[in-house]
Amino acid sequence: MCQIIIEEVEVHQKKAESKSPKPKKKPPSDTDRAAKKIQAWWRGTLVRRTLLHAALRACIIQCWWRKVLARMLEKRRLTALELCVRQEWAAITLQSWVRMWLIRRRYCRLLNAVRIIQINWRWHSCHTRGFFHGTYELTTSQLRLELDIILGSQICRITDCIPFPIKN
Repeated sequence: MCQIIIEEVEVHQKKAESKSPKPKKKPPSDTDRAAKKIQAWWRGTLVRRTLLHAALRACIIQCWWRKVLARMLEKRRLTALELCVRQEWAAITLQSWVRMWLIRRRYCRLLNAVRIIQINWRWHSCHTRGFFHGTYELTTSQLRLELDIILGSQICRITDCIPFPIKN
């Protein structure tokens, strides 16, 4: 807020003293004195009014400039804040990608280990748990098949006759 204070100043005019002595004039009359006093008051009023207008204009310009500076400072602050937020999000995104990559790498290693263990277990399980035993008899018209599948303590017996078509 601008505050303007103008003090009342009396304006005195000094006449240049001349080097050559002049004849003395008669003292001014009361009307002349009153007229000079009114003129001095009016000139002072005009000067004070001019100073007041100049001060008001200066205050308006200063207020405008402060507003412009505040806008520039706010814009700079927002730009710095946006840059900081962008850098923060970039760091967070990069960290999440690295964590994802590390977890995926560990998962792939574990998956590969599980596959190796399953392959070895299945091979071992098939070779130690069960086996096939069977006989067959071939005649001119059919195939007689007896197959025993032994899985641990269980036996699965398959007996079948498969006829052949006879071609002449």
